[in-house]
Amino acid sequence: MKNSTITNGTQLCAVIGNPIAHSLSPAIHNAAFNALDLDFVYLAFRVEDVKSVLDGMRALANFRGMSVTIPHKIDAMKYLDEVVEVDRSIGSINTIINENGKLIGLGTDGPGALKALVDAGVNLDGKNILMLGSGGAARAIAFTLARNTRLSKLLILDVNESMLQGLTADLKSGTEARIESMRLHDDSLAHAMKDADLIINCTPIGMHPKEDASLVPAGLFRPGQVVFDIVYTPLETRLLADARSKGLKVVSGVEMFINQAVLQFRHFTGVDAPVDIMRRVVMEKLGV
Repeated sequence: MKNSTITNGTQLCAVIGNPIAHSLSPAIHNAAFNALDLDFVYLAFRVEDVKSVLDGMRALANFRGMSVTIPHKIDAMKYLDEVVEVDRSIGSINTIINENGKLIGLGTDGPGALKALVDAGVNLDGKNILMLGSGGAARAIAFTLARNTRLSKLLILDVNESMLQGLTADLKSGTEARIESMRLHDDSLAHAMKDADLIINCTPIGMHPKEDASLVPAGLFRPGQVVFDIVYTPLETRLLADARSKGLKVVSGVEMFINQAVLQFRHFTGVDAPVDIMRRVVMEKLGV
């Protein structure tokens, strides 16, 4: 779609969420489409009524693919025609493909997060992992780590008791990993931080425009911990800045974002993504 030429055959892709103004998905995907001269365009939509949006997607022949973000990663599954088996067992998706009116859901968050950790040199074998949050992204990452690493324990904290217990039960029945959970409050967080080797923030706390927020007081960090924040706007959240100030290894959410977008691009177009271009665009947008 060079020179921004839109034709009658242009394939539409989109990201839906609420809020959505922070998303860099349009920038990264449109840059990749242009680089490969593909007749695709990618837009962002703030959405509350997921069912109506997916009905529209099914009815529009040119609506090829959709990225799904907060808070729709779980709810969207109810309105799809098919969900890839591994992602159905996870209970969360972030990608929808329109195959001639048949909507197929799948997830790229889990593999994207695992690759970010592996690429950063984080050894997960025998480690205690503390996950903050139990929503859609947390589900994808938790199942991926529980099934594909030899972690010692995965402890999940959240303020949403029903969501927390649901994820805990699903992980215990769907994986062989040691799973524990507690309601998130000051005391449970302080207790969990004492033996956590890797802390993963799967909540939107710290995301633009509330960059000064962090779930973890800096005084709770201890030497040797690794901190991974899936928030990528800003590039370095307060959580990561505090961890870095304590000399800890940090992994930015931008790595997971790029990895999952590369996988989505392949599903949307059927061709390999221009990874270097996508990375450069994200970094430029983040002011790096």
